[in-house]
Amino acid sequence: MKERQSTYNIQEASLGFESEVERLKLQATMGWTKEFRNLQLYGLENGMRIIELGSGPGFVTEQLVNSLPDSQITALEIDETLLNKAKKLLDNVPLSRLQFVQSSVYDTGLPDQSFDFAIARLLFLHLHNPLLAAQEIYRVLKPGGKLVIIDVDDGIFGAFNPDIHALPSVLKKVADYVAEKGGNRHIGRSLPRLLKNAGYIDVDIDAIIQHSDILGIEGFKRRLDINRFAVFFKNGIINKQEYDQLEEASHQINNSAEAYAMMTSITACGKKPELQ
Repeated sequence: MKERQSTYNIQEASLGFESEVERLKLQATMGWTKEFRNLQLYGLENGMRIIELGSGPGFVTEQLVNSLPDSQITALEIDETLLNKAKKLLDNVPLSRLQFVQSSVYDTGLPDQSFDFAIARLLFLHLHNPLLAAQEIYRVLKPGGKLVIIDVDDGIFGAFNPDIHALPSVLKKVADYVAEKGGNRHIGRSLPRLLKNAGYIDVDIDAIIQHSDILGIEGFKRRLDINRFAVFFKNGIINKQEYDQLEEASHQINNSAEAYAMMTSITACGKKPELQ
């Protein structure tokens, strides 16, 4: 097993393993329509050979399989428990269409120039060395192949009704804590430069906005679950006033018909140059 160089470990999730898996499912499915639309705009087509990096329990993999019936998809994940979850979820998909690989995004072990399209969704914010990962993905892409990164930037995290006055302070403190651990919750703004430094061309960036009035409130409840913030309060990263405001916001999202939420993610794309 290759060394883990990531801040994410589902075994340490504050919600507990099963609740975290459910959160990941909602996170993967609630915005898929828009995400898939953006992937298509960046050139994703049925019949391509695709690699999904950091595929987790397989919920995005499932969407790709269903949306691209003639594509061959490789789901790469380093965590054996998550990989087994994905295999169980997708055990009806033939090997001719879906391959699972347990490996690191830094060193996939896959052949050069193997894939038309690579997708890394909510992976790069956790990586200690995102440039190395982008370069490894570059290696396994065919000339003309593309990498699309879907990720976060807490500078444009989102907005809630009622407003959470402490949210900017909380987000900064959490981002600083994650940065100390080797991650980057501001990775979104860095993606164009990262892609260019890794050798990609025709780099572009866009935003995906999700709103609870359109998608339903359930997924946003999970994102604002107070239990996700309890560990930061317990460890002194956020103070009681901030925690109390988050707890009240969580209560409002769960119980008030007047509450709503809007959240933003970043999509960036780069192309491996064609052979000259």
